[in-house]
Amino acid sequence: MPSQKIETGHQDTVHDVAMDYYGKCIATASSDSTIKIVGGWGEQQYTSAFSDSDRSPRPAHVFDDHKSSVNSIAWAPHELGLCLACGSSDGNISVFTARADGGWDASRIDQAHPVGVTSVSWAPSIAPGALVGSGLLDPVQKLCSGGCDNTVKVWKLYNGIWMMDCFPALQMHTDWVRDVAWAPKLGLPKSTIASASQDRKVIIWIVATVAKEGDQWEGKVLHDFNTPVWRVSWSLTGNILAVADGNNNVTLWKEAVDGGWQQVTVVEP
Repeated sequence: MPSQKIETGHQDTVHDVAMDYYGKCIATASSDSTIKIVGGWGEQQYTSAFSDSDRSPRPAHVFDDHKSSVNSIAWAPHELGLCLACGSSDGNISVFTARADGGWDASRIDQAHPVGVTSVSWAPSIAPGALVGSGLLDPVQKLCSGGCDNTVKVWKLYNGIWMMDCFPALQMHTDWVRDVAWAPKLGLPKSTIASASQDRKVIIWIVATVAKEGDQWEGKVLHDFNTPVWRVSWSLTGNILAVADGNNNVTLWKEAVDGGWQQVTVVEP
């Protein structure tokens, strides 16, 4: 399949791009304070995202709710519908949810990280332990975020309002949190988040819970990479973590039987 250029129309650096579960929508985030979406779920929306002259994809939706750079975007699990979380340097997190009529509803977490949000990641929609115990079967709407305040925070949607779901915030990093990634889980009664930081460390946060709220997260340093760590990404099964660091290395890590983490391999360019 030939490559295709997307004319986003952004006026500044594009920091993040994300494709939805079905491959119908592409979202982009930029220093120009906007989020733009190409495509849509309905056939009419999807067609309208392309120009008639050259069939080059064009933005169909533009969100300008933020007052500063939008640094990170993430689509929610498909069970929650077409829903996009966005983190900005203005300290806020916005969540846009598509309606059946083609419009979008917006909600916001004000001052999630007052000095700036660097990253957002959704939790799996299945409650911890739901497949192996008596956990809840209703979809879970949670996300985590990292910020320039050196913290990781967990948020949950309660009756239409986003509220912090970890007390206190997760504080082990000593510099900006550059990325967060919530691990997929195969029905296990625990939740796992990886965070990467300017302080050169990756921390694995775990809370063992089935249906209880407000449980205490415990953090463990995966490794000190002796260089800022930029990105972390889980495998589909949630047992392998990829880490990208400032030395241009990508390494894969796996949890050992004793609970420690071992490097599996280095990804060659």
